[in-house]
Amino acid sequence: MTATLATVQPGSFLTLHYRMAGPAGDVINTFEGKPATLTLGNGELSPAVEAHLLGLAEGSRATFELASGAAFGERNPDMLQWLDRKVLTDMGDADAQYDVGDVVQFPTPDGKGQFAGSVQQLRSDEKGDAVLFDFNHPLAGQPVTFEVLVIGIL
Repeated sequence: MTATLATVQPGSFLTLHYRMAGPAGDVINTFEGKPATLTLGNGELSPAVEAHLLGLAEGSRATFELASGAAFGERNPDMLQWLDRKVLTDMGDADAQYDVGDVVQFPTPDGKGQFAGSVQQLRSDEKGDAVLFDFNHPLAGQPVTFEVLVIGIL
């Protein structure tokens, strides 16, 4: 009797290594560290990326090329927002320093999660101190290479 390997299905709980890269290189890479654990359909990966996992067998390794914008949508200019330094102080550390390129975690309005914004510009003028954040995913609007090694499926 031959045992059949488990395959990724909607709602599967997975342990995997994965790498997502854009034209500038890796954005996320777990291959050199601890594998990720996630449940398909919980929003931990984009639906376009999850679609490529469906049907993969436990132990399989695959690489997929996703077209510009397919993985994380197009860049949205409305996701660039200036935040006054006072707002940032009220949300966290009053002594926090920000540099262009920093990624800052913000609490969701319900306080149960987080989202990230990357620092694009700093301003200090008669209007006060402010920081321009980009809340787009770092790979939004870009082609994405997605590599995966499925370690375990429940």
